Amino acid sequence: MGPAGCPHVNAFKVDNNWKQNLRLICQCFVWSGSVETRKRKAKSCICHMCGAHLSRLHSCLHCVFFGCFNKKHIHDHAKSKRHNLAIDLLYGGIYCFVCQDYVYDKDMEQIAKEEQRKSWKMQGAGAGEKYASWEPTKKELELLRHNPKRRRITSNCTIGLRGLINLGNTCFMNCIVQALTHTPLLRDFFLSDRHKCVMQSDSCLVCEMSQLFQEFYSGHRSPHIPFRLLHLVWTHARHLAGYEQQDAHEFLIAALDVLHRHCKDDNGKWENGKANNPNHCNCIIDQIFTGGLQSDVTCQVCHGVSTTIDPFWDISLDLPGSSTPFWPLSPGGDGSALNGETHTAGSTTLTDCLRRFTRPEHLGSSAKIKCSGCHSYQESTKQLTMKKLPIVACFHLKRFEHSAKLRRKITTYVSFPLELDMTPFMASSKESRMNGQYQQTSDLNNDNKYSLFAVVNHQGTLESGHYTTFIRQHKDQWFKCDDAIITKASIKDVLDSEGYLLFYHKQFLEYE
Repeated sequence: MGPAGCPHVNAFKVDNNWKQNLRLICQCFVWSGSVETRKRKAKSCICHMCGAHLSRLHSCLHCVFFGCFNKKHIHDHAKSKRHNLAIDLLYGGIYCFVCQDYVYDKDMEQIAKEEQRKSWKMQGAGAGEKYASWEPTKKELELLRHNPKRRRITSNCTIGLRGLINLGNTCFMNCIVQALTHTPLLRDFFLSDRHKCVMQSDSCLVCEMSQLFQEFYSGHRSPHIPFRLLHLVWTHARHLAGYEQQDAHEFLIAALDVLHRHCKDDNGKWENGKANNPNHCNCIIDQIFTGGLQSDVTCQVCHGVSTTIDPFWDISLDLPGSSTPFWPLSPGGDGSALNGETHTAGSTTLTDCLRRFTRPEHLGSSAKIKCSGCHSYQESTKQLTMKKLPIVACFHLKRFEHSAKLRRKITTYVSFPLELDMTPFMASSKESRMNGQYQQTSDLNNDNKYSLFAVVNHQGTLESGHYTTFIRQHKDQWFKCDDAIITKASIKDVLDSEGYLLFYHKQFLEYE
């Protein structure tokens, strides 16, 4: 798309009534501020071809037609009528069927924002102010233009890339810091100065992380010395204190826990009120990293199901070669093809590990549970699925095995994709699962798609090893972070690496 924007939008705007028509659609079917318009939207917004309410409904901008995006009904309408533009009835985005992408137009965006603010005001006092996005004023834009330190972000820009000095077996900390500082939403939070501290700043880990982000994105190229971060970690997570080599996964969980405890909202209250995540916390850590894991225990006698949902920050996956039996794989049987993974003889994929994690498990006679239906102890099966996906999904490949008889590292190669679809592992997909196999569907849910942005690797043995990180700087630019040394890496380097912690970011985010 050129600097002038989408040519099909420009052609659409030739009609003198386009503003009035777009404003009417936004009022009645997108933002719907009043009770009446919300009722009208609920009754009217169905696909005119299949009658579905969901499946990402879009409205044609040229005529009165609603159609499913997932089932391609709106595409069929656009092709037959040559109506090139449609609006997403959930988010208000404008889609061009010729460009095959969502497009931006300043005038259309302005109308959408005006109607959105009106809707918020009608729904409740102050709602419009709470969620209004910040835009620079003319005076602020002028100050930015004349700032001599203003930096232009280009495709080969290195801002955000900075090495970290190893302070004595602290590579486990450095690799996690690199992953966190390149987590997009976490970066946006800290660089926009959103943290309001009510603790003593010299003891607050969130304040230190905020300073760390400032250091990383200051443009300085010399390696940073994270001595204050190390001191705070030792203070708040005493089991990690000392100069012995620690586990990067253990450090990640400890760091998220301390950051979670130190986060407070803008009003100075602990952010543990009810929210749209399973942990009932609305701090930035839980907003980004917390998902909901559903556990279904099914009685083998009456087939009654007991369901619990627990929050998680990461998913730990068993590997072939461990003492835990790894179920027989059927190459290419389901999600592997969905995620672009290919099986070679004896190889294992991330999808294989997720299939094993979400398969039904017979608990056996030694682990009977009291069934609420039978009112007695019965054998049962247990199955884990994803009830709610986090924005950032972290997968921990369990390479370190500790038991009474054995301490060793598992070096099994696990291939992982650049893009991952978690739809087959959702609780909502459980009904389509038959005999441990997942049914392929053409109606893929984009809300469950992820992109890889960081990989933590461990080289060496259990007793003597070293951690490094691959991080994605731009869409296709990868770098290897080895303490103070940052080097360019290829996608092949990333995908061929052993993998210990895999960080994936959602491709589509829902504004709440």
